[in-house]
Amino acid sequence: MILVTGATGSVGRHVVDGLLKEGQMIRALTRNPAGAQLPAAVEVVAGDLSRPSELPLDGVRAVYLMAMGEHPHETAQVLADAGVTTVVLLSTSEVRDDTEHQPGAIAARHAVFENALERSGLLWTFLRPNEFAGNALQWAPQIQAGDVVRAPYGDAWSAPIHERDVAAVAVRALLDERLHGAKLLLTGPETMTHRDQLHHIATVLGRQLRFEEIPAAAVREKMAAYAPAEIVDALLNSLAEAVGEPATVTTTVYDVTGRRPFTFHEWAAEHEGSFR
Repeated sequence: MILVTGATGSVGRHVVDGLLKEGQMIRALTRNPAGAQLPAAVEVVAGDLSRPSELPLDGVRAVYLMAMGEHPHETAQVLADAGVTTVVLLSTSEVRDDTEHQPGAIAARHAVFENALERSGLLWTFLRPNEFAGNALQWAPQIQAGDVVRAPYGDAWSAPIHERDVAAVAVRALLDERLHGAKLLLTGPETMTHRDQLHHIATVLGRQLRFEEIPAAAVREKMAAYAPAEIVDALLNSLAEAVGEPATVTTTVYDVTGRRPFTFHEWAAEHEGSFR
């Protein structure tokens, strides 16, 4: 049995689909089982990573884990005590291995989870994706309402990765012991700015869209209403540092899955309806 946490999320749902195709037995953890809308073959259970002692681990041998909750070391110990052998952690490319002090709150949070798993005795694999292509969905309301996207750091570079590619690597890591102990930096196949991403969306929609730069302070207060201030600051600082700095593109998705990763244009075409 494989436990998938965050099973209704943008990556977790694809992990569930990928494991089903591999014939695996899946237990999907979600806060709202009634609204999960997962395939009938999946055992859907209620749970919350903020309460690791209550995780449904009976018969579970492997876990796809989100870095959620405030008790990473307790979570790792609970998994080990329950007989889980393998954990694949969704981390972030923000984590640095060459320093004890991570560059921001996002990296620090994920590094603590990585450290907890490294010390647990479990077999682990860390997935460190670059910016999710799905982050562009934050522009959808503006695109639906007009032809201008107002946001900071239009010239910030990244190598946006399709969530399905992250999930595909996660599935292989859950099933292939050769990936145990790997820290996998995951990117899309090309580096681009946020302005470039908007251009791809415009092309898919057949419209002329324009990126209008606004100060980071103009959005910080709104973002801080639904995310901790230190996380908001880390995100905005990361974007600021990416201005004028093309992202490094890796071949990890191809190396692990044997197929090329999806382009951002393909992601935009797949999500066209979200922007109309």
